[in-house]
Amino acid sequence: MTLRLHTYWRSSAAWRVRIALAFKGLDWDAAAHDLRTGGQSTPDYLALNPQALVPALEVDGDVLTQSLAICEYLDERWPQPPLLPADLLERARVRAFAMAVACDIHPVQNLRVLRMLRARGLDQAAVNGWACEVVETGLAACARLIEDRTGPYCFGEAVTLADIVLIPQMANARRFGARVDYPRLEAIEAAALAHPAFAAARPELQADADPS
Repeated sequence: MTLRLHTYWRSSAAWRVRIALAFKGLDWDAAAHDLRTGGQSTPDYLALNPQALVPALEVDGDVLTQSLAICEYLDERWPQPPLLPADLLERARVRAFAMAVACDIHPVQNLRVLRMLRARGLDQAAVNGWACEVVETGLAACARLIEDRTGPYCFGEAVTLADIVLIPQMANARRFGARVDYPRLEAIEAAALAHPAFAAARPELQADADPS
């Protein structure tokens, strides 16, 4: 089994997959693409992923794209430890939370989208302000979705796909100066970052990390 992850150290979507890989205890090789310089738009990479996005995961010559689809593939192929609950209703709730972040919050502060806004005449302050507003309203809704839950993680005592998606988004929120002072979300973040899988996947620890 050969796993090769096409990644960028600060990409939230790639970060999710790194967490999932570490959580499953899987070994993988990294192929880094610098999104700031268009590394994801080279002909070779476009042949793998026509969307010109990271992540993409090569699995013995096959290519998977989209972080949530990749995470669910990993969970189905290597079911222990699980990322989704056995109960169908609870599984749907975990997926809904993950999608609230991955589909409704994250895309509007994707680097490609922010560049489009700047190209249409918005200055950097306006771009950041717009992204910040979307992040804050989205995180507030996420906090309400799990406000009646207990335990260290989003849905109780066990890590789920919800936690894997939330943690990178919390970091992104801080980058834009968005508020993250939702006690439940901050407590989950602290618990998750103490978990070895989340710690190993942190952006600053990746080989292509370049905070300059």
